[in-house]
Amino acid sequence: MRRSSVFIDDVQPCIDFFSSACFFCLSACGDRTQLTKLEGFAQGTTYHLTYVAPKDLDTSAVQTAVNKEFARIDEALSNYRDDSAIEKFNAQNTTEPVQADAELVKLVEIARAIYKASDGCYDLTIKPLFDLWGFKKDVFSPPEPAALAETLAQVGMDKLETLPGNRLRKEIPELRIDISSIGQGYTVERIAQVLESFGVEHYLAEVGGELKVRGRKPDGKPWRIAVEKPLPNERTLHKIVSFDDGEPMSLITSGTYRHFFDKDGKRYSHILDARSGKPIEHDTVSVTLLHPDPTFADAWSTALLCMGTETGLAVADAESLAVLFIDQKNNELVEHYSRALRDIKGISFPEK
Repeated sequence: MRRSSVFIDDVQPCIDFFSSACFFCLSACGDRTQLTKLEGFAQGTTYHLTYVAPKDLDTSAVQTAVNKEFARIDEALSNYRDDSAIEKFNAQNTTEPVQADAELVKLVEIARAIYKASDGCYDLTIKPLFDLWGFKKDVFSPPEPAALAETLAQVGMDKLETLPGNRLRKEIPELRIDISSIGQGYTVERIAQVLESFGVEHYLAEVGGELKVRGRKPDGKPWRIAVEKPLPNERTLHKIVSFDDGEPMSLITSGTYRHFFDKDGKRYSHILDARSGKPIEHDTVSVTLLHPDPTFADAWSTALLCMGTETGLAVADAESLAVLFIDQKNNELVEHYSRALRDIKGISFPEK
């Protein structure tokens, strides 16, 4: 899914705003005079920040800092700017070590760990495959086997080496990095840190449907988020998650139910398995993950959706991840909870 001009996101957001008003009704009804809200457009998508402002906090200063951070991230990590740090690295067709932006190296290493844990299903270098299948221009075109094999040879996190001193080295010069599957979550974390730098301890920060909460509303009530039912032709409530203990927590969902193509009686998901180069074919339509850091939650939700419930649930349990998998069996939605989600404390996540 293309959710912003900076990151090609391969997930459909689970946050069911229905409209901005509905989203804020769940999170802030009854506290409108005590909550500060900032919202706007950045990275080709929308953002909403709702927070309890410390006394005498200058809202305009917060807005300026938020705008500055969005612009800084754009310069470093945008795959749609030729002058960004990531695109400068991608443009260097060499197998020699290259000095890279420290943020990019950090995200590469987070992604590498998840790449290994997912047995290669999750991969930051997958974009050539995404383009090959026609998802880049929304013109679906299943490739011939020869073209698929040729493109697969240009993909692989194992072909990207991290060296001391924030250097990266490509084993093949054609290798490209796309941080769509981790960048939006990273942005949420960075914007949350901007709020905290102003002494804000109670907030809900959302960018493009991915969010992080901390603390409580002014009346002491928890932040509450509506999660939508993962069906392609509906926008209906599935459940409401309540963040009762006020500890920092992010909620991220990846799904197949909004962006797909139907061809010759078969449905093709836009989620690609980097190992085969083909769209996934299992029954899992949605993965929702709770994690204190939205950067990890963003990447893991994509990886677990790629693997599907059968394999992904075992990995989630091994990694102690709090995850809800939803499979679609004919017209029925079937939920599967990881052990960590069943045992989670301080968050009301009602089972169906």
